[in-house]
Amino acid sequence: MSSSVTRAAESEPSQPAGPAVADPPSAAAEGASPSAGKRWALRLARPALAVLAGVLLYLSFPPRPLWWLAPFALALLAGCLRGRRARAGFGLGFLFGLGYLLPLLVWTSEGVGPVPWLALVTLESLLIGLAGLGIALVSRLPAAPVWSAAVWVAVEALRARAPFGGFSWGRLAYGQADGIFVPLAAVGGTPLLSFAVALCGFGLYGAARIARRQPTRTAAALAALTVVAPVGAALAARPLVSDAAEDGTAVAAVIQGNVPRAGFDFNAQRRQVLDNHANRTIRLAEDVRAGRVPKPDFVVWPENSSDIDPFTQPDAYTVIDNAVRAVGVPTAIGSVLAPETGPLRNTMILWDPAKGPVDTYDKRKIQPFGERIPMRSFVRLFSSDVDRVRRDFGPGKEPGVFDMAGTGVGMVTCYEAAFDDAVRSTVRAGAQVIAVPSNNATFGRTEMTYQQLAMDRIRAVEHSRSVLVPVTSGVSAVIRPDGTVVKQTKMFTADALVDEIPLRSTETPATRLGPLPEYALVLVAAGGLVTLLARRIRARRRTP
Repeated sequence: MSSSVTRAAESEPSQPAGPAVADPPSAAAEGASPSAGKRWALRLARPALAVLAGVLLYLSFPPRPLWWLAPFALALLAGCLRGRRARAGFGLGFLFGLGYLLPLLVWTSEGVGPVPWLALVTLESLLIGLAGLGIALVSRLPAAPVWSAAVWVAVEALRARAPFGGFSWGRLAYGQADGIFVPLAAVGGTPLLSFAVALCGFGLYGAARIARRQPTRTAAALAALTVVAPVGAALAARPLVSDAAEDGTAVAAVIQGNVPRAGFDFNAQRRQVLDNHANRTIRLAEDVRAGRVPKPDFVVWPENSSDIDPFTQPDAYTVIDNAVRAVGVPTAIGSVLAPETGPLRNTMILWDPAKGPVDTYDKRKIQPFGERIPMRSFVRLFSSDVDRVRRDFGPGKEPGVFDMAGTGVGMVTCYEAAFDDAVRSTVRAGAQVIAVPSNNATFGRTEMTYQQLAMDRIRAVEHSRSVLVPVTSGVSAVIRPDGTVVKQTKMFTADALVDEIPLRSTETPATRLGPLPEYALVLVAAGGLVTLLARRIRARRRTP
């Protein structure tokens, strides 16, 4: 190809965006001189479609079982971004992020007003804007769907780490608990699952565009492959998903004691929260003696089920000890420990019915602006609610696996379930069962609890472990290693779930590989951007 043809190809004007299935022609291309109104309509088409694509992605998340909307949302985004310059790609990606995250994260405004919600969404949307920038740049490379999907995963990796330790909520993978792609979580974890969904979405747009503009058999086959390959890979990975008992079974009990009131004042009556969980455990013991439920081998309470430190408050110690003695089995208690100096500790306590507290686990992933306040004096300028957290929590150092009647029960406290390394390190430390004690009372009846439950289901498949989810106010659940929810509670209802769960010790490929699939996909994204840069350098050198 001559240099003039190369320059012409690389400077091909971009087309206005329409639906993801096609690039609509502009009025000028049809020989018409558009009016001012039409020009404004054409100018606003891409931004409007980017926002619409974000809303579609939000709708694919629980509690709606519309996981299949996610690829179509990304196909529409691809149509908006194709051929755009970097600045336009960033802006369109930012708008997509707003359409997606404003409704997805609205629960963060519960009890504190819109300022923290809007600040968080704006920050996260700026990071998604980087994905839009990268996808726009690689959109004209051969195999653009592959590069684009890798860029998406690279930005998810960034969001999981920065700023303030990262915020993983809203990963593509977490909306796929009911989807056909979920077995890939057992192969390469949440990064590979997100990549498959993104590749299918960007591939849908590529296939539709090629079918319209270059309907050759080879081109159509290559485009279709980007859609078929992730589906085929997911089907091939299904044998990795199993709920068979490898190490026998155990009878587990999950306690949901409920709280006096929802919102940030849920713990205004901290003793009542503790009493609720103690009383529900005593009632469970009565049900066992009456033969209404089988006797559990161990019991798990939620995070913050005792916001009173039992090591410093004798009355709290007595209430917990009486409840554990009544049920007669090892019990994990969620508590807040307040040492005389240093930060608070969000701690799970292993309580033996005969010996009392015998082991502890301190939560390692501390929620910024929830359990700790970075830049407190600056943030106070925008919201006085930061002073609700008078004393920051400090992170633990080691994964926690409790020996509960011979079963290794790994503690992954609430917010930690969003982070790959927190869950994986617990399984690698010997967990045969994962427990995700949580406290969602702050967020009332919002969708947050269902989003987190879906996340826990993905973790069950990823590591092939039963997952127990005790929550102060709901939804508590028992999840099989194949991601199936076999029992769950209603919200704001005191309840106890007792179920026989399979114990497993086999490590999935995802557990063994850890972050390697994510690192590989980040390198693929970098390779696409380097390839683009090399092409542009060659083109400039050829220019007289």
